[in-house]
Amino acid sequence: MPSVKPSTVLGRQLGDELKRFREAAGVSMAEAADVLDCTKGKISRLENGHVPVRTPDLNALMHAYQVDDRGVLDRLAALAKRANRRRRDGWWHRYGSVLADSYRDQIELEAICDRVRTYEVQLVPGLLQTAEYARAVTVASRAWETPDEVDQFVRVRLGRQERLVGEEPLELRVVLAEGVLRQHVGGPAVMRAQLEHLADKAALPNVYVQVLPFSRGAHSGMFGPYVVLGFPRVPSLDLVLTETPSGNIWVEREHEVAYYRTLFDDARTDALPPTESVALIRRIAKEFRP
Repeated sequence: MPSVKPSTVLGRQLGDELKRFREAAGVSMAEAADVLDCTKGKISRLENGHVPVRTPDLNALMHAYQVDDRGVLDRLAALAKRANRRRRDGWWHRYGSVLADSYRDQIELEAICDRVRTYEVQLVPGLLQTAEYARAVTVASRAWETPDEVDQFVRVRLGRQERLVGEEPLELRVVLAEGVLRQHVGGPAVMRAQLEHLADKAALPNVYVQVLPFSRGAHSGMFGPYVVLGFPRVPSLDLVLTETPSGNIWVEREHEVAYYRTLFDDARTDALPPTESVALIRRIAKEFRP
């Protein structure tokens, strides 16, 4: 399955809007190419987010498409600027030495998406981990060699969690296989604190946690974890992240993303309701006696 460079998602969002305005104006790709004195191939690449959109080109196309709403023009110009500079001011760039490109891409996407749906079979999702749990997972991964590298990575993981609070918090929907709650990570005290933290976070209005119990038997989510990232206004830009021991794989084809959405909906249907899930989490937490 081919990978996608997620840092282009803003460009894809801009391109999607350019295509929408072009089609609404009844302008063909050939006519748009005449406006910029370029090939139809370039218009296609602009609309697919494969090449940056320069401000003069953006203005010329908007004029040709008869778009004169100042609010729309300003929004598209800001989107183009953000897409072209690749969000170089992101806080995560301070930790570049300990972040793989795929993980940095994930953080960049979390910074601009508005919803995340994740299914986990082994670990508590990073957005809901405690520092001690994150440290135990990081050390066990053997990906970082020094205590300083481990410390930096844990700080990154905790920094990601800022997206769950603030004026426009991320909507997070999580389905956890019951094994996640029973996998001993970091010792009993760490696990008890982690599960209590997980139950507490589920009380946030933008966080929904469900548990898929062992008693459900075989189900469609048994074959591995995944994350679906959703973007405002344009569902076709949604992306899926699947994790493998050798690295992350990004899925962007719309029919494949739709398949993962269906998988997640199935998992939510099979899982316990949120209230019962939190009750189960708290019961299992008490089983981990320090």
